[in-house]
Amino acid sequence: MKEIEVIITREQNRERLDKLLLPVEADWSRTQIQNLMKQELILVNGEAVKSNYKASEGDVITIKIPDPEVYEIEAEDLQLEIVYEDADVAVINKPKGMVVHPAPGHLTGTLVNGLMHQIKDLSGINGIMRPGIVHRIDKDTSGLLMVAKNDKAHQSLVDQLVAKSVTRKYTALVHGHIAHDKGTVDAPIGRDTRDRQSMNVVDKGKHAVTHFEVRERFGAYTLVECRLETGRTHQIRVHMKFIGHPLVGDPKYGQKKTMDIGGQALHAGVLGFIHPSSGEYLEFEVPLPEPFEQLLSELKKN
Repeated sequence: MKEIEVIITREQNRERLDKLLLPVEADWSRTQIQNLMKQELILVNGEAVKSNYKASEGDVITIKIPDPEVYEIEAEDLQLEIVYEDADVAVINKPKGMVVHPAPGHLTGTLVNGLMHQIKDLSGINGIMRPGIVHRIDKDTSGLLMVAKNDKAHQSLVDQLVAKSVTRKYTALVHGHIAHDKGTVDAPIGRDTRDRQSMNVVDKGKHAVTHFEVRERFGAYTLVECRLETGRTHQIRVHMKFIGHPLVGDPKYGQKKTMDIGGQALHAGVLGFIHPSSGEYLEFEVPLPEPFEQLLSELKKN
């Protein structure tokens, strides 16, 4: 069990403790903090307090974070579409509706479960829950993912992501008529201050850049190709909403009145990277899934 001690400063005086402790762990939510407080794993000056406790300057906060549970991930025959595979890397065309990696409460039916059945060797850098996973796409986003089969390849692919040299192009259907043919959204993304489960454009967020180009217009909708320069969580979804053109079907960032298509209309169609061993640039492209194509066909008729 990890133990952290925090001493309240003058600037933090009178702030709610569950809000004040959010920056302590990167992925924390207020609900998680409140649960720790209920379990008396967060103490103020050695005593348990309620979740609405307001801190005072000089308070000593002791936080005990339980060790993560160890889960055994089962291999499952999910008939993954492997677009490319060699001794170092694999490229997978992930279907819409599939989660990339297991998490507590969701341990089966993920891309990782399928990878463990179809690919013998996977890198271990990201731990038991994310073997081989270098980057991810959202559950309801379809398309291409690169997978590392050994740690050397994994590090090479991560380095390319950091250097912004990986090609990642997405097709998205958005609300509204975009008059200009191309554009760039350069706006920092971080946790939404009002909803910790969502991302938003915020002043102190991480640098995020999305380039987009119009492919077709359908009156009240526009089909665009988005190219990621950076790879922030929900980046395209957040950036398109930010410029007033949220993705069609997006349950988190979309309009209240949108098409019910089982999640956002977003497809990772193009992926390119330098092979970790050969140094050759490889690029892959997969077509839009059939439901996405059908949606566009219906729009063309109207």
